[in-house]
Amino acid sequence: MLQEKFLRAIDWFIPPQARTDIAILGRARIFVFSHLFGPALGHSISIYLYISDKNRGFPFWVIVTSITLFWSLPFALKLIGRLQPLAWFSVENLTFVTLFGSYYYGGVSSPFLPWLLIALLLGFFYVGERPFVVLGIFCANVAGFFIAYWLNGAFPQHIALSDLSGVGIVSATSATIYMAMMALYYADVVAAQSGRQQEAARHRATAERLRKAMEEAERSNRQKSVFLAKMSHQLRTPLNAVIGYSEMLLEDAKDHEDEQIADLQRINSAGKHLLSLVTDVLDMSKIESNKTDLTIQPFHLNDFIEDVVATGRSLVTSNGNELIVEREAGLGIVISDETRLRQAVLNLLSNAGKFTTRGRVTLSAGRRADRGEDWIVLAVTDTGIGISQENLQKLFKDFHQGDPSTASKYGGTGLGLALSRHFCRMMGGNIEVQSELGRGSRFMIRIPAYFEKDRHADSATSPAIPAARDEERSYAA
Repeated sequence: MLQEKFLRAIDWFIPPQARTDIAILGRARIFVFSHLFGPALGHSISIYLYISDKNRGFPFWVIVTSITLFWSLPFALKLIGRLQPLAWFSVENLTFVTLFGSYYYGGVSSPFLPWLLIALLLGFFYVGERPFVVLGIFCANVAGFFIAYWLNGAFPQHIALSDLSGVGIVSATSATIYMAMMALYYADVVAAQSGRQQEAARHRATAERLRKAMEEAERSNRQKSVFLAKMSHQLRTPLNAVIGYSEMLLEDAKDHEDEQIADLQRINSAGKHLLSLVTDVLDMSKIESNKTDLTIQPFHLNDFIEDVVATGRSLVTSNGNELIVEREAGLGIVISDETRLRQAVLNLLSNAGKFTTRGRVTLSAGRRADRGEDWIVLAVTDTGIGISQENLQKLFKDFHQGDPSTASKYGGTGLGLALSRHFCRMMGGNIEVQSELGRGSRFMIRIPAYFEKDRHADSATSPAIPAARDEERSYAA
């Protein structure tokens, strides 16, 4: 707790631009720390000189001013936000005041000289990326010291050497304490950085494990998809045989008024239902293994609607529903994958018939022009149980159904909508849904009337769908 308060006090002087990374922040903290507490130790020498030097002339006040200047540097850092120029000034000032004090108080035997080594070490610490510049500053100051001595012929004697022994002890003690504080603080920073590095290493190791686990999961998923594709394909052959033979038996039974017609119809219905489930699994496994292809060819949309209605009517009317077909005039020709589009529309009709009882299911078809493109709009509207807003968000996920009780009550795999949406996106379009719980649902397919495969290569992930322009029908109560 005490350390956190201390760091907060230190960090008050450090602007955001000096906190770009941990290394710069650590260096800035040491800079502030050393320039707040260092001058206090340096002024212990000033106090001793004040007592010992009765004249206290120009050299004394230059030393006092130079030491005091160090206190201004943390505030200057907060103001200008640039550490390097302040570090250069600090190194130069400490080198100068050390040699200047040595020149006037003791020469080569001056008690100021221990601080010269500290100045050199600080120079390498703050601006170590330019060691030759640090050495240049240091050598220039030392050269000035000896030039002044050579010109004067001797060192000025403001205090006798015998009287400087006390200030020597004070100076050495202050320098030792200063270096000890710097060493302790630096060790704490290094330990903190080491802890961060270890934490970063752990995160990297975790990320690597997650990457390998993801690769393994993707590999297993691909293997699963291949397995499902093979198994589904193998299952379809005997199922087609079961359905075919059951239809043959039904034809014979009708001619002879066989009492087993109901049982044969159940066999046929169950076989078709199982075949649809296997087909869904096969299609999804092909999608996951990237083996789904489109067969693009022209077809008449009117004929397509007739075919869909003939196939899907029984799916809708099985629950006592009424099927209404609404289509605009001039539907014309569509160039797309007729098989995939039929599968998507039949999925929507099947769902509408399944979740609506003694209600109305409407299939509407039309063409829309948008931004210079021709679009086909196919909508399936029902008056069934509807979907809550919460479940709408999860509606198109694989193996998902609107409510946990849906599968047990209505059956199905939860793949139909996911497959339909994927097929529509492959054709450059999408499926949109509007629903109100208890009042019904409206699913709308929109695809380009003329599909260009190369142009819509990225449609499966980000299709460009025009805004709806057909009137929204109100749901029946």
